[in-house]
Amino acid sequence: MKKNRLEAFSDGVLAIIITIMVLELKAPEGFEISDLKPLAPKFLSYVLSFIYLAIYWNNHHHLMHTVTKITSGILWANMNLLFWLSLIPFTTSWLGEHITECDPMSLYGFNLLMAGISYWILTNRIIAADGNDSLLLRAIGKDFKGKISVILYLIALLSLQFIYGLAPFIFVIVAIMWIIPDTRIEKSIEH
Repeated sequence: MKKNRLEAFSDGVLAIIITIMVLELKAPEGFEISDLKPLAPKFLSYVLSFIYLAIYWNNHHHLMHTVTKITSGILWANMNLLFWLSLIPFTTSWLGEHITECDPMSLYGFNLLMAGISYWILTNRIIAADGNDSLLLRAIGKDFKGKISVILYLIALLSLQFIYGLAPFIFVIVAIMWIIPDTRIEKSIEH
């Protein structure tokens, strides 16, 4: 399989995920701006999730530029990532309906954690396929950013038992960390 086919498939799945997520947003019954206020939690959870999906799409695009060959390990790791990303519309919807409750926030955080771990697995499968001369390995090195993201997700999940407001704050911080596409990969490709 060529990497273009994997990229096209992944792009299609992500487009469907975003479409499903936006279909969850329903217009209010009323016609005044004040009628939108009850929808604020759903809208805020949608915005954060959309940002996360955009981050994954951007970084996946950069990852694919480093791939020299597609292995079955890469295919399965990519499907694992897409699986966890495909759950984001569900966890976003539940969180939006119950933004102050611990279980929906926990499930949302677990979903983000598993997507982060899956992305890490995918990067490692790409590196393994290319060996010691891997462009991706040279670009990300020890992947501090990826590892710290997973640690922050774990801290967010643990904090839900003690300080509820810390978890959404951490989710936003991780998104801010990744909002700019990984320039390490871009710079490696240019060289």
